[in-house]
Amino acid sequence: MQHREEEMQGLKKEYMEHEMSMEQIEMLKLKINQAKKENVRDRNKVIVQRFGSVAAVIVAGFIILLNTSNSVAYAMEKLPAIVGQFVKAVTLRDYEYADERHRADMEIPQLEVETIAEDEGIQEKLDEAVCEINAEILKITDEIIAQFETYLTEEEGYQEVIVESEVLATTEDYFTLKLICYQGAGSGYQWNYYYTIDLNTGERLQLKDIFEEGVDYITPISENIKEQMQAQMDADEMVHYWLHDEIEEWNFKAITDETSFYLNDKDNVVIGFDEGEVAPMYMGTVEFEIPSEILKDIRK
Repeated sequence: MQHREEEMQGLKKEYMEHEMSMEQIEMLKLKINQAKKENVRDRNKVIVQRFGSVAAVIVAGFIILLNTSNSVAYAMEKLPAIVGQFVKAVTLRDYEYADERHRADMEIPQLEVETIAEDEGIQEKLDEAVCEINAEILKITDEIIAQFETYLTEEEGYQEVIVESEVLATTEDYFTLKLICYQGAGSGYQWNYYYTIDLNTGERLQLKDIFEEGVDYITPISENIKEQMQAQMDADEMVHYWLHDEIEEWNFKAITDETSFYLNDKDNVVIGFDEGEVAPMYMGTVEFEIPSEILKDIRK
């Protein structure tokens, strides 16, 4: 075990020396966290207003259709409050650039509401959630593009940026979009954003929202992640997490309310970490699916 730990420490040191410095990584993490936490509601108000006017026209036409068609009205009585696939992701913009030292390949997504909720309250919350997420994605990608274009003026160095997205869940209850960001400048760093909407309420979910009020969900999730980390390390000597590291401040202790998460198609909580957050950079981004029995007594 000691030999393996020494090997891992050596691999960690070698990786950091030849790739991004810890100072660079920490600076990048700081910028990412600032982008995650920054309030974008002022910008959202404009978008919500524009979106709301369009939604009003759609709803008006929808009501007229119901009032003038008995067959449509009867069919609508048989449908739940959420009608079909409620939200979808489309590509808002492609940003591409390539020369000898620089490359950008960005597919910037946007969420769209596909159908109208029968409940006006749900519809209003859904419109707001979609607009908020779109504004946040736009802000994140605008900053990545601005930084990329700033680096284009430098005579030395190499950079690569990639942005893509993936729909992780489209169940009757939840919609989840994953925004994947990669930035390389000699070395590479990937970080992810997760956006989950509760289709029963129309609201964007935070981790605390899926648990009963006042319960401790931090501890059982954190302890299960530690168990999974240890099991993976026991099974594969090339897997390493900062769990029993000599540098104590690196060791994973617990998640927070701000830790990235999503609900998968089995309705299980999945916790996501960026590169270098709980493991050496060579481990990449990592996710931990929390078994349902761990949280069954505290989930809503």
